[in-house]
Amino acid sequence: MAEVIAILNQKGGCGKTTTAVNLAAALALLGKHILVIDLDPQGNATTAFGIEKNEVDKTIYTVLTGQNTMKEALLPTEISGLHVIPSNISLSGAEVELSKEVGYHTILDLSLDGIRDYYDYIFIDVPPSLGILTINSLMAADSVLIPIQAEFYALEGMADLLEAMQLVETRLKSPSPIKGILLTLYDARTRLGRDVYHNIKEYFGETEYVFKTIIPRNITLAEAPSHGKPCIIYDEESTGTEAYKKLAMEILQMEDNK
Repeated sequence: MAEVIAILNQKGGCGKTTTAVNLAAALALLGKHILVIDLDPQGNATTAFGIEKNEVDKTIYTVLTGQNTMKEALLPTEISGLHVIPSNISLSGAEVELSKEVGYHTILDLSLDGIRDYYDYIFIDVPPSLGILTINSLMAADSVLIPIQAEFYALEGMADLLEAMQLVETRLKSPSPIKGILLTLYDARTRLGRDVYHNIKEYFGETEYVFKTIIPRNITLAEAPSHGKPCIIYDEESTGTEAYKKLAMEILQMEDNK
């Protein structure tokens, strides 16, 4: 059965979608069966896989509103074993619609019934907010991966994010432990990047796992989505590709050590 991992940070620009797309691709190329759920109305993960988001009829929005099942909305990618549930701007109105439903916070979780057994990992690319879509992702997730960018305000808002996760655990009885903290957009040439990494280790201490893999600031990672490809396909030898390959291996090693 799949491990459902929400990739979550309410701050935008932290490499959340980049991580969802490239980590999924790296694991699929290692032979794992992967599903990426694009839960962001911007649909950036959809675009990154070369899917025309405004031309698809079945999306995560139509799944959440009961118009079709998750299985019906699945789209293949050019990587064998990797599927996507696409998103587009129609999802932007979902929070208002879902709030009227009884048990609105469990809709995503329930929609995964019947497909969990087909995958090794299901990644949810969560929007940069702490609204109803994020609550749904936390209810559905077995764990949470938090990308944090190597910048001065990296940890700003982290207390709010952790509090939201705690509320979901205590009030809704659905714990989503942190799988790991991932430093992204790292520039080894700057003292700032090293200071942020130190601050992250200090902030979380021994209570949470900080990935050994660090994702560099890399132009190829930024270019690849415009070509509709994960970086790992767009440029197999870039430093960004190598970093996500290392992250995939680190995650698999975590499973082996359980």
